[in-house]
Amino acid sequence: MSPATAVASAAAKALPQTSRAFDVTFACDPACVGRARRITRAFLGLWNVNGELAENILLAVSELVTNAIEHGTGDVALRLWYPHGELRIEVTDDNPAPAELRLAGDDDVSGRGLFLVAVLARTWGVSKDGKTTWCMFRIPEGRG
Repeated sequence: MSPATAVASAAAKALPQTSRAFDVTFACDPACVGRARRITRAFLGLWNVNGELAENILLAVSELVTNAIEHGTGDVALRLWYPHGELRIEVTDDNPAPAELRLAGDDDVSGRGLFLVAVLARTWGVSKDGKTTWCMFRIPEGRG
């Protein structure tokens, strides 16, 4: 092994691993939806998740955070983690009434968020206490 290769190899081993999770809490304010998207986009970039998959994940984050602001109470917590081939998104508020999938009418201006999440994500659900709505995306091999 050449000296340059040895130095590069040692430097690569010394670099810290990028965390595969983050948690952030926002005040219940519509402006936090944009902040949640920007933070998520930054982490997806670090994890090498991009393109259409990243856009779908960002849409799910937007919809879940928006639902928490519109229907929840108290602060809104966003958590993403991505251990092995799947990325999990959780959004928590203090409202114990669980999020419910519903079909919006043609003239309704809202009410399609969970439907979009259900279509884009591999799976989704609500915690037993009703305060956390979550979804999961499969991340193909070679990303992150």
